[in-house]
Amino acid sequence: MTRSAHWYPAYIGIGSNLQGPGRQVQAAADLLGEQDGLRVEATSSLYRSTAFGGIEQPDFVNAVAGVLTTLTPLELLAQLKVIENRQGREGDEVRWGPRVIDLDLLVYSGQTIDEPTLTVPHPGIGERNFVLLPLGEIAPDLVVPGLGRVASIPVNMDEPSISRIA
Repeated sequence: MTRSAHWYPAYIGIGSNLQGPGRQVQAAADLLGEQDGLRVEATSSLYRSTAFGGIEQPDFVNAVAGVLTTLTPLELLAQLKVIENRQGREGDEVRWGPRVIDLDLLVYSGQTIDEPTLTVPHPGIGERNFVLLPLGEIAPDLVVPGLGRVASIPVNMDEPSISRIA
């Protein structure tokens, strides 16, 4: 992997609704901190939300981690996939279906990236309160390209319903 001398800020969404979701989210946050070229600077509280996407399934537990990284965006994405695999995520899961762990690169150093395998900022940030609430907790002044300051992006508390749990 390419190592930069510069540390770039990035934000990672973490979610789970299988096999002890709160424990899975915490394990993913811990594993992030064990990766070379990656330092966890902040982790939000845990939030419980009803599933997004219309598939009947257990509630999700979500959080957001703020990190500093020397990895490029694609290298960071590859590390997130390694962590997902380590925690037992299957590659052929149903879109918006149940999952042991889901790690999404939300924002990377204010960049806009549109690659076949990576779009940053993550599409849908502005419509997903299970991302906005934990992101706003740790980075309310973060400017998301195309959306503005996190604290000024409106949150719909009813779609899906959400509550802070820890």
